[in-house]
Amino acid sequence: MTVNETLGAWSELFMLLAAMTYLVSFVAFAWDMAAHSKALRGTAGTEERELVAAAARAGALDAAEPADARAGHGAGHRGRGYRTGARSALAGHVADEQMRYTGERRPAARVAVAVMVLAFLVHAAAVVSRTFAAGRVPWGNMYEFCTTGALVVAGVYLLALLARDLRFVGTLVSGLVVIMLCAATIGFPTPVGPLQPALQSWWLVIHVSIAVAASGVFTITFAMAVLQLLQARRERAILAGQAPGMDFLRMVPSAQALENLSFRLNAVGFAFWTFTLAAGAIWAEQAWGRYWGWDTKEVWTFVIWVVYAAYMHARATRGWTGTRSAWLSIAGYLCIIFNFTVVNTLFAGLHSYAGV
Repeated sequence: MTVNETLGAWSELFMLLAAMTYLVSFVAFAWDMAAHSKALRGTAGTEERELVAAAARAGALDAAEPADARAGHGAGHRGRGYRTGARSALAGHVADEQMRYTGERRPAARVAVAVMVLAFLVHAAAVVSRTFAAGRVPWGNMYEFCTTGALVVAGVYLLALLARDLRFVGTLVSGLVVIMLCAATIGFPTPVGPLQPALQSWWLVIHVSIAVAASGVFTITFAMAVLQLLQARRERAILAGQAPGMDFLRMVPSAQALENLSFRLNAVGFAFWTFTLAAGAIWAEQAWGRYWGWDTKEVWTFVIWVVYAAYMHARATRGWTGTRSAWLSIAGYLCIIFNFTVVNTLFAGLHSYAGV
């Protein structure tokens, strides 16, 4: 067995170990949510009634405001009124508006993060081994796209943890990483091999690395958008004086806090994706002599850019806040999934490098 074959075998072993370790992290994150929710449920009776009463008082204050003032402010003011009531109703949440936890977390959360760091290191060893085995950057086929993309998703999440306590979204992120590694190993197993001629360019490093980084950011915002929708539904139930259910969401910040952070992260991802689109056009001119040719991959890259551009514009200038902005963010990520899976595997074109 040659050195490259040995490195390739070690890469596959490390990838399997990383997937198993991420799975342990996923279980720990889920255990933390379930255990903490159970503890909160034991004290929720009186407290929830107090929260409902607070929400009712907040709603009464909003309703007592003069009609001409409400009309003058329009939909934006109604949104602020709703957020005021929601903050009053959610005063007993474990996480505050800045995503700082006001209550003591159980050890499972700390274990989950530590295990995910270990999984990330093993995962990085797998990707580096694959890189040396192939003698190139590991972005030549679907297997390598999946494994490297999963590494970036985990890395972006762990970096985000340094700035904000985002352990509440760890279950979704670690679960998505496990799915990506399983898809790579089961659906797209590809032996180490050379790059196709069109990919033998430094633009591969520039174009794909930024695209993968953007996808990693969008994965985090997708998870936050899903939680935002669930949290908004729970807030509406509390404001209506109904039993909210979904006790684990008391560990999650308010829908407004999730939306605000998601918007900032989407702005970063959108900037990365804009560069990806421009770099792809420049690379296409060098490889095929034209900047744009309406290839299926090119079209869907542009569609993704349009969806996130619509999200940024609607959120910033048209007042599309709340569930509408969350659904736009989710739609953009679904386009990324479609582009990565269906377009890469089923559509023939100049970008057919899936390796399957």
